Amino acid sequence: MAGEVPVPSSCDCFVALPPHTASPAVIFGKNADRPRDEVQEIVYVPAATHRAGDKVQCTYLEIEQVERTHAVVLSRPAWLWGAEMGANDCGVCAGNEGVWSREPTGENEALLGMDLVRLALERGSSAREALEVITALLERHGQGGSCKEDPVPFVYHNSFLLADRSEAWLLETAGHYWAAQRIREGSRNISNQLSIGSDITAEHAGLRERARSQGWWSGDGEFSFGRAFSLEEQPPRMEAAKARLQAGKELLQQHAGHITAETLMSILRDKASGICMDAEGFRTAGSMVSVLPRDPALPCVHFFTATPDPSRSVFKPFVFVAGIKPVPQVRSPTFLQDPAKQIPRFLSSVDRRHELYRRHQAALEMMEQEPERGQRLLQTLRELEQQGLEGMRELLEGSVSPCPEELADLFFDCVEAEMKFYT
Repeated sequence: MAGEVPVPSSCDCFVALPPHTASPAVIFGKNADRPRDEVQEIVYVPAATHRAGDKVQCTYLEIEQVERTHAVVLSRPAWLWGAEMGANDCGVCAGNEGVWSREPTGENEALLGMDLVRLALERGSSAREALEVITALLERHGQGGSCKEDPVPFVYHNSFLLADRSEAWLLETAGHYWAAQRIREGSRNISNQLSIGSDITAEHAGLRERARSQGWWSGDGEFSFGRAFSLEEQPPRMEAAKARLQAGKELLQQHAGHITAETLMSILRDKASGICMDAEGFRTAGSMVSVLPRDPALPCVHFFTATPDPSRSVFKPFVFVAGIKPVPQVRSPTFLQDPAKQIPRFLSSVDRRHELYRRHQAALEMMEQEPERGQRLLQTLRELEQQGLEGMRELLEGSVSPCPEELADLFFDCVEAEMKFYT
């Protein structure tokens, strides 16, 4: 990696809790920065019960299934099983970041961090349970395998931000080892850094002995996970992420006490900081913002773009109810001979673009070629987004009570409306 240009080619994840939020709610947000041409799709998977002995095929590894899985909505790279970010019907949200540490990253195929995000959401009914799901799977199966649809492997370990209606957890890993920090109030963001110091709420049973035996910690005095396990010479990606991490922290602090869904959307759209990125090799491929009210009688509302570059995309609302209407416009095609599933992998490429992605990309080209017309379209799209945000406010304030059928069609209707503006 020594010769690479230090571009911020990974992700940023945010959470805000009271008293930093404007209302009694936890607000979660994430940008998924991915290889430039990768397509991100939105997938709804209903709750299910499974038989004893059932298996589940993750991106590379088949593992034991559990008796019951929660309904989930996922924003995921279309070639793999897991997800960059998502939520479940219990009001749990999760996202991951690539990190590098003193523990070596292996190309052996195991669980991807994105697989662990999905498994945590399918199996965890709280942020704490989601964390326990990830750490148990990590210790049993390990993490590894290429995180990019390319013959040249791109491998990293992971940090995770997990949130529910009452709290958030930061989980950082190095191989099989991990440390976790509970976040009960205020706000927090993560980038491609090991940022947990000595404030550790839970940890791998052998974490400190591993650090001591490798000479990364003397065994005396304060133990800092980040100091012990971080590389002495950071890869360019991690160096570049330091500025993004600091900028994200400052943006959250600027709005402390008044953070709303719109606040996190504006932060995810911030290009000056690199949080919203559009570089030659990588760009923000998809974005998510979720509002998790403290009141369990109120629904959680999750917004997804399903398209790249949030500064020129629409955040569209999704609410968990019975009978969710399928949205094929944001689902990528499937392939009988999929190069991501054939061994050796990634020797050819396929067109994974879904219909919304195609139309959105055509609109982006038009915006660049005809700036005035593009600005008018962008304004129209912002108005559509505002309608969704206003609907969310009315729903959470109790001033409207939409029928379940309306909520089941909500994300579909918003995608349809966006596509009409592109036509």
